Amino acid sequence: MSAAIAQPDNRSVVSTHSSTASHKPSKEDNKDHGLVEIPVKPASAYVTVSLLCILVAFGGFIFGWDTGTISGFVNQSDYKTRFGELNDSGEYYLSDNRTGLIVSIFNIGCAVGGIFLSKFGDMYGRRIGLMIVSLVYVVGIVVQISSTDKWYQYCIGRVVSGLGVGGIAVLSPMLISETSPKHLRGMLVSCYQLMITAGIFIGYCTNYGVKTYDDSKQWRIPLGLCFAWAILMIAGMVFVPESPRYLVEAGKFEDAKRSLARSNKVPMDDPSIQAEFDNIQAGIELERMAGSASWGELFSVKSKILQRVVMGIMVQSLQQLTGNNYFFYYGTTIFKSVGLEDSFQTSIILGAVNFASTFVAVWAVGKFGRRRLLLLGAAAMTVCMVIFASIGVTRLWPDGEDQPSSKPAGNVMIVFTCIYIFCFATTWAPLAYVIVAETFPLKVKAKGMAIATAANWIWGFLIAFFTPKITNAIKFNYGYVFMGCLIFAFFYIFFFVPETKGLTLEEVEEMWQEGVVPWKSESWTPSYRRHAYETEEVKPEKNWA
Repeated sequence: MSAAIAQPDNRSVVSTHSSTASHKPSKEDNKDHGLVEIPVKPASAYVTVSLLCILVAFGGFIFGWDTGTISGFVNQSDYKTRFGELNDSGEYYLSDNRTGLIVSIFNIGCAVGGIFLSKFGDMYGRRIGLMIVSLVYVVGIVVQISSTDKWYQYCIGRVVSGLGVGGIAVLSPMLISETSPKHLRGMLVSCYQLMITAGIFIGYCTNYGVKTYDDSKQWRIPLGLCFAWAILMIAGMVFVPESPRYLVEAGKFEDAKRSLARSNKVPMDDPSIQAEFDNIQAGIELERMAGSASWGELFSVKSKILQRVVMGIMVQSLQQLTGNNYFFYYGTTIFKSVGLEDSFQTSIILGAVNFASTFVAVWAVGKFGRRRLLLLGAAAMTVCMVIFASIGVTRLWPDGEDQPSSKPAGNVMIVFTCIYIFCFATTWAPLAYVIVAETFPLKVKAKGMAIATAANWIWGFLIAFFTPKITNAIKFNYGYVFMGCLIFAFFYIFFFVPETKGLTLEEVEEMWQEGVVPWKSESWTPSYRRHAYETEEVKPEKNWA
């Protein structure tokens, strides 16, 4: 095999003959033409690296745990007594404003933490950064669990714990995307969402288990378990390899090669490791020549950074605007309103569907790519939301007036809610994080991901805060609002989001620089592969725009 040489486009190839390709070459084609690429081994060879990435993805469990438990807290008697208000009949209750604030203010902390605390990943490495933000999360839990009857103290604790979770939400997908083998990257980044759904489901189950208590154990036991999750997260980082891209940027070249070899299950002296290392180093050197990234550089149109920031913000915002947290934050409350006897049990059913569906997503992301799943998910969720809202409006709130609860209508609504959650969990739930993790060049990656993820948290705050007010005002018509957002999301994905399946992070950067239009991106081929194919005559370069 010939030694790899660096081409001007910063891709390691073994041929300088220029040609074009209208299809993506197979692995056999690449081998025949002498391309030096990291070999793909049987799935059993990647068990260790997959488990390590799941350890990193456990940060998603911490986020999901909060979502699953807070939905039950606001319906528990002791919680209402301590943090609620007295009504005219002498009963404690949580007003719409207070409920919305307690639930949603966590997202404000997450947005701030994602922007500012994620910097620890650039300063000290992704692993150490995750340890630091996990400790911040623990501080917030201490403030919450020590609250006795001051609802504002509890809110402060939720803000602080949100700071930590916001940092985790940026650094976990980042580390997975930079460490995992490229052919497994989408699947392994999706494990972050798998952990979120696991946290939601187990949180629901825990709420169901403690609801029989009549004191603060109802909510302090779930909060106390947060310490165990944080310890597991911190301990897991000891065993996880550091991002090779961060190590190259820090000048730790041998450590970077060792990390690449460990993740891809090949010897450190394998030519493919050197070729991949050269690709990473060349990309970082170009970024260094351009200077350090400032926040202002996120607005650069020439380097296509602004376009990617806007796309990241839109994808993360639209993930929230699909309406998923309408069910996850207030599922217990919603299904009480349709006359179901034990809404905690209903939440467990929804959580189980969500969790099980994400296993399908982990497989589907690698099989079908990003765009197809997002488009299919938006279309299917639109249908489910229309049916859910229509039944609610016609059977439970006709002519704008409350009607006696209808168990048959409630059962049908649960069925379509489960179908909706299946569609969400297999498409938009994991892919919003996958796309953002794959989109930005290393120099602005932390900042770009932080801004995009902050948009998710901000919309999460707005939906969580205003949902109690909106549902009281327009009841199940709220579903039609999310229906409109889903229709918009379908067309946005089609026209603005490119396919990144099977590409290295450096190849994704090249695709953006070439200006490939999204609806042609699935057939795009990186230039170093096109150059490696010898032809008898040079054909005109294909216009991908």
